[in-house]
Parts: sequence; C-alpha cells; structure tokens
Amino acid sequence: MTPSRPVAGEEPEHLTQAARRQVQVDPLAALRASGDPPWDVYLTGTVFLDIVFTGLDSAPVRGTESWARGMGSSPGGVANMATALARLGLRTSLAAAFGDDHYGEYCWDTLAQGEGIDLAPSRTVPGWHSPVTVSMAYEGERTMVSHGHEPPPEEPAPDFPPRARAAVASLAPGKRAPWIAEAARAGTRIFADVGWDETGAWDLAGLPDLGHCEAFLPNAAEAMRYTGADCPRAAAHALTEHVPVAVVTLGAEGAYAVDRRTGESAEVPAIAVEALDPTGAGDVFVAGFVTGTLAGWPLADRLALAGLTAALSVQEFGGSLSAPGWSEIGAWWRRVQSVPGQSPEALRRYGFLDGLVPEELDRPWPLRRAVPTLGFGRSA
Repeated sequence: MTPSRPVAGEEPEHLTQAARRQVQVDPLAALRASGDPPWDVYLTGTVFLDIVFTGLDSAPVRGTESWARGMGSSPGGVANMATALARLGLRTSLAAAFGDDHYGEYCWDTLAQGEGIDLAPSRTVPGWHSPVTVSMAYEGERTMVSHGHEPPPEEPAPDFPPRARAAVASLAPGKRAPWIAEAARAGTRIFADVGWDETGAWDLAGLPDLGHCEAFLPNAAEAMRYTGADCPRAAAHALTEHVPVAVVTLGAEGAYAVDRRTGESAEVPAIAVEALDPTGAGDVFVAGFVTGTLAGWPLADRLALAGLTAALSVQEFGGSLSAPGWSEIGAWWRRVQSVPGQSPEALRRYGFLDGLVPEELDRPWPLRRAVPTLGFGRSA
C-alpha cells in the first residue's frame, strides 16, 4: 500500500498519469535542477474525515433539529494543506496515520491517487479508526464537533523527514517537535502557523521550534496576544524579532506581512466573495504563500496569491477538496479582466498571473470535489 520513495533527480513516482495531467502549471519549473530534493514540501499531522454541512440559517439550537441545504465529505485536518499544495503544482510528501476503516481507505485513495501526494512516510494503523470532524457552516462562521483517538505510541511520525525544499508545521505551545529541527538542519525552509493557546500564557518562548522557522503565519488575534501589540501590523513587526518573515491574516481586511531580511512589508486586501464554506481556508492561504515564496516572488505577490486561493476555496464545499488549482485561478483572472470598470490598481495587484497562467488550460478531468456520501461515484 505504501509507494516507494524516489531518489534525488528522478521524477517522483507519486506523479501518476492522472496527477501529471492535473498539475498543468509548475511554479518552480525555472528553478528545478539535478540534485534538488525530491519533494517541494513535507508535512505531518492528523488526517480527519470531514463531514461538512452548509446552508444552515443559524447555529444549531439545543433541543431542535436543523436541516442543511448542502453537505460534503472529504479528507480534512492536515489533508487540507497537503491537497492545497499539490493542486498548486508543488511536489508534496505527507506523513500521517490512517485508520484501517473505510474512512481511512477513502482518505488514502483520495490523497495518493486523486491528488498525487506522496504517502511513503505515512502508515495504516491496524484496529485504529479514523478521526472524524463534523463542521456546520452558517453566516460566514462555523461550528465543529470532532471525535478521535491518538494513534498507538508505537506508530510515531518519522524522526527523519524526507529531503524537501520546505515544510509546513503547526506549532503547539509548550511542545517541541523533533522533526522540525532535523528538517531545518538539512536545509528545509520551515513555515509555521499556530493554534489558540489554551494555557493563556501567550509566550513566544513557549514555542521552542519558532527559532527554526523562516516564516510564521498567525491570525491577528494570535499575533497581538503573543506580542502585546495593540494592532496586527505592529504585531507583525514585533514578530520579526523572532522569525525572519511574519504574516498576519486580518480576516475580511486581508493580510499584512513583513520580511526582516529584505526590509519589505506588504498589505493586500481580501477579495470579497460569498462564502459557502470557510473550512480549510487558512490552510489554503498558507499553501499559496509557501508556493510564492519557493518561486522567489516579491512579498506582495505572495500575499496576493495566498489571499486569492483562500477566496476561491470558500466558494466550494469541504476543506481539502475545495482548494483551487491553476485552472480555477486562470479562469478567475480572465473573468476579472473582462469586467467593465475594473479597478486598474486591483488588476495591477494580480498582474503577476499574466506570466504564469496560460491563456487556456486543458482539464482532462475535473478536480475532485467533496461528495455527500462516501461510496457514491467510486471508480472501478
């Protein structure tokens, strides 16, 4: 069940014919050379099965039954990030535990065969059931209920991650992940986000792996709590005392970033869209920023791609399978240029897409989307 790992300089075996047809733009094509790491991005974490209900008029009320107008099922958790990276053309390797139930089989098949993600560092755990999250989206917000168990202690993630240009890590207050330091020592560029600090300490010293990171991408509330700053932009500048690049997401206002090494700062407003399901949008944002960074783009272009991919993702059901590919990005770019009276400043902001997205993109097969019920539409 586990694919063999390629050697440096070879095309990774995870790029099946279907996956090669899907990856129609390689943002790193001009940078690739013999001897490069076999993977562009490595990540590890927990894969959930996400079941998402959308079209709710309000949050569920105790003692009542609510009917949703839409529903989708798809791999979730770290699969959101892995899929978003792969759909942007990055060669992606994932280390995760998978249950040996039907949910685990579905998630493995979707990621490995459908998205061309390398699962060589992953494993199926006998007798362990897949974690599940039920997400309810309403009025631009969401409520989630999850269930799962830690995989057995004899099933650890690899201590020595595969060679990769970059890795994405989720930092946890008070906890150290040995693989992060190991990857950084091998030359891997580490991009990190962070969850809410349930301890209430909000102490950057409590994020011991931050010192190995090239970029840190918290939201505005997290950034201000960690730095004590009274506004997110000031918080971003304060964070660069601890990490070279700080990116602070501002919700409906967009995002702000500072690069200490180059002296660049940039702010890009959010794209106004009608959100169907915000699940996984933060992961898609990070994937867009990682892609632009590895491609060597200016800071403003990296932020613009990150915001655009996140905006496109919230218009589809599900977390991982709502992530856009270059077909969707190209279609959006052609559409906005044809709108009469479009702001010249807004068009200039995304002008970097002209040299990246072909005029027309073949779509030999459509991107997989979240399905209402697992087992429907399974290919032979």
